[in-house]
Amino acid sequence: MNSAPATILDLAMLVALCVAIMAGVPVVFVLTGTAVLFGVLGILTGVFDPFLFGALAQRAFGTMTSEVLIAIPLFVYMGIMLERSKIAVELLEAMGRLFGTVRGGLAVSVSIVGALLAASTGIVGATVVTMGLIALPAMLRRGYDPAFACGSVCAAGTLGQIIPPSTVMVILGEVLAAAYQQAQLAQGKFSIETVSVGELFAGSMIPGLMLAGIYIVYQLVLCWWRPEAGPAIPRTEADGLTAAQIARALVPPIVLIVAVLGSILGGIATPTEAASVGAVGATLLAGLRAREDKPWPIYAAALAAAGMVVLGATFDMRLGRANPPPGDVYATWAATACALVLAWGIGVALWRTFRTEVLHGTVRTTANVTAMIFATLIGATVYSLVFRGLGGDEMIRDFLTSLPGGKWGALLVVQAVVFVLGFPLDFVEIVIIMVPIVGPILLQMDIDPIWLGVLFAMNLQTSFLTPPLGPTLFYLQGVVPPSVKTSDIYRGVTPFVILQVIGLALVMAFPALATWLPGKLF
Repeated sequence: MNSAPATILDLAMLVALCVAIMAGVPVVFVLTGTAVLFGVLGILTGVFDPFLFGALAQRAFGTMTSEVLIAIPLFVYMGIMLERSKIAVELLEAMGRLFGTVRGGLAVSVSIVGALLAASTGIVGATVVTMGLIALPAMLRRGYDPAFACGSVCAAGTLGQIIPPSTVMVILGEVLAAAYQQAQLAQGKFSIETVSVGELFAGSMIPGLMLAGIYIVYQLVLCWWRPEAGPAIPRTEADGLTAAQIARALVPPIVLIVAVLGSILGGIATPTEAASVGAVGATLLAGLRAREDKPWPIYAAALAAAGMVVLGATFDMRLGRANPPPGDVYATWAATACALVLAWGIGVALWRTFRTEVLHGTVRTTANVTAMIFATLIGATVYSLVFRGLGGDEMIRDFLTSLPGGKWGALLVVQAVVFVLGFPLDFVEIVIIMVPIVGPILLQMDIDPIWLGVLFAMNLQTSFLTPPLGPTLFYLQGVVPPSVKTSDIYRGVTPFVILQVIGLALVMAFPALATWLPGKLF
């Protein structure tokens, strides 16, 4: 059991963290500052071993060199490059004309585009802002109820949090894997089972698509019941939409989704390798959009990439073998030629995006977001080390295990805390702070790690939507027309929050919604 001074320091450490965050101090400085302060206090009072600080450099280096976390800057780059290459604009315009002749069709198109952008970018803020700038004015011009239109945009934007591949899912998968390992060691299991980011991606697929489907059903039923909420656009405005225009809008993101997500779920590539494919694909698409009058270098690069995949699956092209068959030799030379063509196409795409200044903003934003994430990871490592060194994990475990209801009581309390933290904190910060503390304790109660990870993601997605402090609401408030009131946004998202709670309750009641697909694929 903890000594009284250690328990007091643990509680004070949690209070100091919450107070500093509510005061608006950047989370990175809060995590590191409180950890160092209370670590020193623990040393002075004799309840903290100073030698624990000796492990900090090694743990920070391990975080920075984690192969899984390398996927973070690649996924961030992919999402920002796609957003700047106007993929979302074309998708929204094509889907709006395709479904607009149905009551609520523009809202349905927003949900579909939100799901597609979630699976190709995974960046909630960018998706909400993009659709708020493009889709919201179009719906308002067509006579849509402002509240219904705002709620549809906010709800569709948050799908990027649950539908893979997602940057936050990569972080959650890495942190959850470490928590699962600690839980098994605490239970005396030395034959460690692992949980991968790919399994978490698979676990979130069905819940994510289920939520998108629930949104669409609600939108259609509401507009059937109240036609004035989402009137249909005249059919004459959609008659000019051709199959080529639909294909041009849909094929690029779908191909990218198949290449990235399909390779992960199919076991062909790791999340990091798939993220690199996505980054290259996004660069080629941006290069194609920059000079559509000269598409052949991009097409040649795409064909070369496909050729390399086919050759790699058909022939054994390992180097250094003695007397390889002639077919393998020819395939190796063909793959080399394809690699050169692909490199040339990537170079052309980079040059085009550089000249149009798309590359500048993409690289700068990617560097900023990546630095923030890794700095927070390192700060959370320091905080977790001191908190555990003071016996905080034992204090939390004693509290959770003493709750009535066993694992369900502990799970509900943790979910409530995570929901509240979703108002002032970002998903990344919550995952990095909360999962290392409560994850090992919950996982020792025989809770499935994939199910727990999906519940975390869906819970925070609900928190991000909930008035009055949901971050998604602030994203939209920054881009809505002056005629839209804050009360319209709050009133519009409330039904979607209820739908979100229903979805969360379904996944909590039926864990197979999150665990069935990973069990089949992995």
